[in-house]
Amino acid sequence: METFESLVRAEFAPKNTYLNTASTGLLPARTVDAMRIAVQAAAAGQPTDMFADVEAGRASFARLTHVPVDRVAAGASVAVYSGLIASGLREGAEVLTAEGDFSSVVNPFHVRGDLKVRTVPLERIAESVRPGTALVAVSAAQSADGRIADLPAIRAAAHEYGVRTYIDASQAAGWLDFDAGAYDYVASVAFKWLFCPRGVAFLTVPEDLGGITPLFAGWVAGERPWDACYGPVEELARSARRFDESPALFSYAGARRSLALLEELGLDAVRKYDLALADRFRNGLLSLGQEPVPSPGSPIVSVPGLGHRQPGLSRAGVEVSDRAGNLRAAFHLYNTPEDVDRLLDVLST
Repeated sequence: METFESLVRAEFAPKNTYLNTASTGLLPARTVDAMRIAVQAAAAGQPTDMFADVEAGRASFARLTHVPVDRVAAGASVAVYSGLIASGLREGAEVLTAEGDFSSVVNPFHVRGDLKVRTVPLERIAESVRPGTALVAVSAAQSADGRIADLPAIRAAAHEYGVRTYIDASQAAGWLDFDAGAYDYVASVAFKWLFCPRGVAFLTVPEDLGGITPLFAGWVAGERPWDACYGPVEELARSARRFDESPALFSYAGARRSLALLEELGLDAVRKYDLALADRFRNGLLSLGQEPVPSPGSPIVSVPGLGHRQPGLSRAGVEVSDRAGNLRAAFHLYNTPEDVDRLLDVLST
């Protein structure tokens, strides 16, 4: 029987010290193989059934986020889904957002121009929900520094005032085990902690489908897609599939395998492993006289004032990010304690 470590090492073999999952996750070997097979089959005129891959990926994401599969839409972009949700709000509706949240979450609400977008510090989101608020839109974990939103408190406040919730899980899905069904909408790209190819994203919606109109619905959004290729779609899917974007099929051919691997490993094991590495880095930073942004329980660690070290770290074979002047390191299952120590060693020079 394969252990967690042996399964991970069989799938991932980075050639450098890669600590940048918050930007882009590494692809497992099985995912690369599946995409290669799909591309070669298409080139030979015998394409594989990549629509089956979409459905398998949708089912995996549903299981990982604890929602029925008929509440999951498959697409490619969080920004598209943010725009879709924004389109369903009445003129003048108030949207509550967090300061400095990722643009794909908040910008579509600003672009409409006729909504009241109110922005508060992340820590004050729950207490800032009030009568008249229509929607709370916030990332589960902040891209810039890894801070985790108090999702239970936000959910409770929203329930008290009858407010809908929209959570971006792009920096959380893959390590944070949470129930997407507890929120009205949850969107997530899959190319970060879910280590899928770019071009894959998911949206979960309420059982009542959220009262939003699928403005970009094409043939894939039909209840019987292959009968909906010409003219107006006679019947939209009776599930969240009505919000599907036309899928990037080669990406989903790989995503199916990535998500299956995550299910094999288990979110609890991945979370425990990731957080142990992040804590090792935090402790090492203190010994160097550096104080990271407080982000307890997060595998993303941001160090103020050290963003300028990113180019030099990259030249030394250590990949991290420079975000808002901060050095951001992100620790995931394919990293090791030696990777953490390597980063600390370079920073100490």
